[in-house]
Amino acid sequence: MTADAAAVSAAVAEAHRREWAFTLAATVRLTRDLDLAEECVQDAYARALTSWLDGIPDRPGAWLTTTARRRALDVMRRDVLFRRAMPELVVDDVETGPDPVDRFPDDRLRLICTCCHPALSRDAQVALTLRLVCGLTTADVARAFLVSEATMAARITRAKKKIATARIPYRVPSADDLAVRVESVLAVVYLIFSTGHTAPRGPDLVRAELIERALDLGRMLRALLPANADVAGLLALLLLTDARRETRLGAEGGLCLLRDQDRAAWDRVAIDEGIALVREALRARPPSRYALQAAIAAVHAAAPSWEETDWREIVGLYDVLVQRWPSPVVALNRAVAVGFADGPEQGLAALDALAAEPHLAGYGYLAAARADFLRRLDRAADARLAYQEALLLTENEVERRFLQQRLDELD
Repeated sequence: MTADAAAVSAAVAEAHRREWAFTLAATVRLTRDLDLAEECVQDAYARALTSWLDGIPDRPGAWLTTTARRRALDVMRRDVLFRRAMPELVVDDVETGPDPVDRFPDDRLRLICTCCHPALSRDAQVALTLRLVCGLTTADVARAFLVSEATMAARITRAKKKIATARIPYRVPSADDLAVRVESVLAVVYLIFSTGHTAPRGPDLVRAELIERALDLGRMLRALLPANADVAGLLALLLLTDARRETRLGAEGGLCLLRDQDRAAWDRVAIDEGIALVREALRARPPSRYALQAAIAAVHAAAPSWEETDWREIVGLYDVLVQRWPSPVVALNRAVAVGFADGPEQGLAALDALAAEPHLAGYGYLAAARADFLRRLDRAADARLAYQEALLLTENEVERRFLQQRLDELD
């Protein structure tokens, strides 16, 4: 049964969203070379665009994995003499005690643990995993880090070379080693989720497959490290944030702000699970950044309405979070909370205090938050400029439509 080109393109795009990590991780196990594996997987997706015209396979992921691995075998046979002299990933480490991956046979976790090896810098760990595990473009990874695309490309290239030359093992560490490395792994999972929660660019607000992947990995880490409060805090944050997913878009596909969402449609099962995990995570001292962020999300989830939200408690939690994990974005979120607790004038003053922060110079949410407070203060001319700035810095089409609508309302 043949398929038309449009249907094939859509199927390949869907397979890229859902199967990239599986296909790449399985191919890396064969090649022990990240660059070669990535090249072969990309080639498999390119071949799918023509091969699937004869019929889209029932299991696209299996087809892509088989094709990529066959391509890798061909390259390795042809270059066998050359490759003998090249450094490669170590995959046959012998460990004492049970391997945790035996209980959770998932090559994605093997890949993410390799990318999160302590020999790499934190930024390199997260960037490389977003690029390899999620299949994001270098431009999208750069946006997640608020750096230029050229800077991120160089960072990813250096990280790949270090993995090869340092012979970093391609495996899931033992439980003890994983506990030491958990902070890096959690940072990766959180950024995967964040990228799915609000897509950096494109027509869709949400990339559900990234959210589901982050939740799967979060639950897997929870099972591997059930006593780790940081893991509990992260999983709580993911659940409480994702519980609002179905209400973030209105009936016509427009952005629906938190104040306007139908709270009865929030996922109460996820909220209950998340709140229980928050309580567990907050028992640790000092509480992790994820536990504090989850506690903020829990305040929103527990509020019966927008008007009954305890903004004072939220500002207090942000005060602790800023001390525990100083970050320009956390400071921005705290300033917005101040605006809802003390009024738009105070919120605007808190935002303006961040104007000189270089990491926020290209961050559209700063301009959008300023525009909202200026609009509420009836400073239409200033609000118009802020909305225009936010539009210049925003590439997600759903968010752009929302900002344009607000700008039109001013006119």
